[in-house]
Amino acid sequence: MAQSVGIKDVARVAGVSVGTVSNVINRPDTVAAETRARVLSAIDRLGYVRSESARQLRAGRSRIMGLLVLDMGNPFFVDVARGAERAAREAGLGVMVCNSAQSPSEEAEYLSLFAEQRVRGVLLTPADATGRTIEGFRRHGIPFVLVDRVAEGTTECSVSVDDVAGGALAVRHLVDAGHRSLAYVSGPPGLNQVRDRRTGALNALAEAGLGPDSLHELPTERLDVAAGRDAGARLLGLARRPTAVFCANDLLALGVLQAMYAAGVDVPDDLAIVGYDDIEFAAAAAVPLTSVRQPAVTMGALAAELLLEETESTGAGHEHRRVVLSPELVVRRSSLSAR
Repeated sequence: MAQSVGIKDVARVAGVSVGTVSNVINRPDTVAAETRARVLSAIDRLGYVRSESARQLRAGRSRIMGLLVLDMGNPFFVDVARGAERAAREAGLGVMVCNSAQSPSEEAEYLSLFAEQRVRGVLLTPADATGRTIEGFRRHGIPFVLVDRVAEGTTECSVSVDDVAGGALAVRHLVDAGHRSLAYVSGPPGLNQVRDRRTGALNALAEAGLGPDSLHELPTERLDVAAGRDAGARLLGLARRPTAVFCANDLLALGVLQAMYAAGVDVPDDLAIVGYDDIEFAAAAAVPLTSVRQPAVTMGALAAELLLEETESTGAGHEHRRVVLSPELVVRRSSLSAR
């Protein structure tokens, strides 16, 4: 295995002190031109690369921002990462993206990794509904911002979308189209987003004079296409099949759509479908998917900006904020049945 080249090697080859090499790297104007040229020549010959991580640890200020999301297989979180990366790059920082896979234990492991690396701060979409992993991370004193989650009961900043309003938008659209028996493919019940979208759905039903029994909930363990196909199979097995289904995200909705297609059920005439997030694949589906749009790129960028604002402030100069964005219903063919 090749041995790494260190600053002492450069000093030896250039015939100068380690302090002089350090000055050439960090404060070149303080070194005579001839000496500087000799050191730079040694650096070039040896292929020396300075340890940025070591420099950052000495300075106490990392140039890396952590981002921990629920599922990088979901294009929604890819867009969140794009927004965060754009804002971080403009500030001269990089982003370390990690995926908790909706697992509280993996979330805890990655938060420990961020603490070990002493990142500048963390953007976090929590997987642990109990908040224990956040409490454990807080003791490290590293700033963090919650993404796609309201910071209830905490003092941290957060950027989220009004999911209660989003759930209401979806179900109000279906009720206005004449549907009176609906299903909600909800995802893991421990996630706040899932619960809030269900609350919005029930609110819209109540506005229309319909009770909660008008909404048949089909929980799933995950928020992916396979879970949506499984929910679609369960939906097909119901004795009284609803005429419309609202899904907690677009991946679930696409899975339901696949299950209906395989069973010969017409969408939207036999079953109307509405998703959530408005990922790129929603418009490109075999039956273009009606969806509640979340401004994912904007969410990521705003969260990164809040984190940068906090880490660059001194003393009491930063005021924690909760930013709540508004969702938007994008209507496509999957919900346009003639009833």
